Formats: sequence, structure tokens, C-alpha cells
Amino acid sequence: MNHQELSGALEAILFAAGEPLAEDKIAQALDLSLPAIHTAIDSLKKKYNLSSSGIHIVLVENKVQMTTNPAYIEPVRETLALKRNAPLSQAALEVLAVVAYNQPVTKAFVEQVRGVDCSGVVGSLMQKGLLEERGRLELPGRPLLYGTTDHFLMSLGISSLEDLPAPTNSAKVKSDDADQLAF
Repeated sequence: MNHQELSGALEAILFAAGEPLAEDKIAQALDLSLPAIHTAIDSLKKKYNLSSSGIHIVLVENKVQMTTNPAYIEPVRETLALKRNAPLSQAALEVLAVVAYNQPVTKAFVEQVRGVDCSGVVGSLMQKGLLEERGRLELPGRPLLYGTTDHFLMSLGISSLEDLPAPTNSAKVKSDDADQLAF
């Protein structure tokens, strides 16, 4: 497969998928090596990730997705009559910060750090696709473990948790650290 064919196939796959796809899955489907896929993705990013382009190619934790250029979100929302995302409450930002910096965590851990019940907030963040269940802790009652999602990373415009700002207190995330997260 030559460069143009690979580029076209990758564009078609990303457009049709509409969600992040693992690079290794794309490589397997196209019967190509991972380095060849990385090169093709980099090529598409150079082609599309221009300020004047309506489409961007985004890489999030070894997953790639074709997205709308953030500069054109308002006209897209208006044209498609998409509902604006409601801003997150201070409590939601605090929960996200605690989970993001300490994951996987239990709801009890988040409540201990924040000092208040967070059941409703965790449920809301899961509905928004910003948090997900990550299994259960091997303790009596087997409490659920929570972590952030790829949607969380994309909402922040970062590709991995390593891109988060360094917490001011590495032992526990204080509520003030949530101010560093902007949606």
C-alpha cells in the first residue's frame, strides 16, 4: 500500500469510526506495522491540524480520532442544534481532580479527601462519560474503583494523564487543584 492509499484508508477509517480507535487495531486491520501507522497518523495531523482546517486528528493514549477543530465548535453546534454541555460544578471539578491524580480510587477515598458525600457527583460524571468503573477493590464489600476516561482527556485537550499539571501536594489533591482543570 503506497502512502496515498494508506492516507486515504486511514482517513476513511477515522471518519467512519467517529470514536477513538486504538493504533494497534488500525495496524492489524490494514496489515501494517505500528511504526507505519504512526507515520501515517503524523502525516494526517500535518494535513488537518491547521488553524484553518475544520477537522483535526487527535491522539489520546494510543488511540486516534478525527474531531472537529475546536475553533469551529460554535457554528457546528448552532447548525446541528446541539445542546451545549452544562458547565461542571465546583464539586464535579474537585471529584475529577481527586480521581485524575489518584486513580483508580474508590468513592470512599474521594469522600475522605473532599470531606463530603460525592455519590451524586460521581454518578453525574459517569453519565457525562468523564469517569468510568475500573473494577473492584479486594476488600470486604468489594467497593468499585473509578478512573477517568478518554473523553475526560479529550475534554481537557490532553493526550495522557502525564499532561496534567503537577499537583501542589503529591500525597492528596486539595480542592484548589481542581481550578487547574478547565472545561
